[in-house]
Amino acid sequence: MRFETVLYDVEESICTITLNRPEKLNAWTRQMHLDLKEAMHAAGSDPDVRVIILTGAGRGFCAGADMSGLQAIGAGGSADRSAKAAGDLAGGSTLADFRMNYSYFPAIPKLIIAAINGPAAGLGFVIPLYADMRFAAESAVFTTAFAQRGLIAEHGVSWLLPRLVGLPAALDLLCSARKFRAPEALSLGLVNRVVPDDRLMAETRTYARLIADTVSPRSVGVMKRQLWEAQFQTLAKATVQANHEMELSFQTADFKEGVAHFLEKRAPKFTGT
Repeated sequence: MRFETVLYDVEESICTITLNRPEKLNAWTRQMHLDLKEAMHAAGSDPDVRVIILTGAGRGFCAGADMSGLQAIGAGGSADRSAKAAGDLAGGSTLADFRMNYSYFPAIPKLIIAAINGPAAGLGFVIPLYADMRFAAESAVFTTAFAQRGLIAEHGVSWLLPRLVGLPAALDLLCSARKFRAPEALSLGLVNRVVPDDRLMAETRTYARLIADTVSPRSVGVMKRQLWEAQFQTLAKATVQANHEMELSFQTADFKEGVAHFLEKRAPKFTGT
């Protein structure tokens, strides 16, 4: 599968999607937006894919919106609104909140891990927040950047960032637009792991292999949907949904395999059904 601004590779049930404008630190463009959405939905609907890794080519993850595009808006142009809303994926969340231009990652029924290999600024800061997990290289640098451009908390980050780091830290990061490094991101809870630069992809893939090889892909998809949708639910509603999902899981091949491989003391052979 070929795209203009992203690379798409599937190997041993792991799909790696790479933002691919390394000469521009993978600065975001309309085409990249369209390519990434198509690539994510392709991986989400591929039964051979169990985990998705999102990273950047070269020495950066994403430097934010391409400044030439921002300059055009400032000169009297308008923000692009031509991207089509993506359709529902089987097993993914169908909440309208997860069908927006940049909030669709939670509706992808596969675990998404952002491997942040370098600078992540502005929109390049927001995109990995919608991933399910974030692994960062030691040298990675983060900044919200919006306040330094006369902009605001874009694309739902005002909802998402406080849920990850808390309200005071979110206000700090957004209003100061200061740069901060991976160890601080880890201490804030913004990333799950900080990894030496030369080990980032290897360790990310090792974790992805754990998910791909040892747990039910159906379980992962359902639990991902439960956790994201629970952000809009009461405890009672989340419990009712869990009880329903538990009854459904008892009827699946993966449940039978989960019991069988444990009793037979062998590696699992989950099919996602």
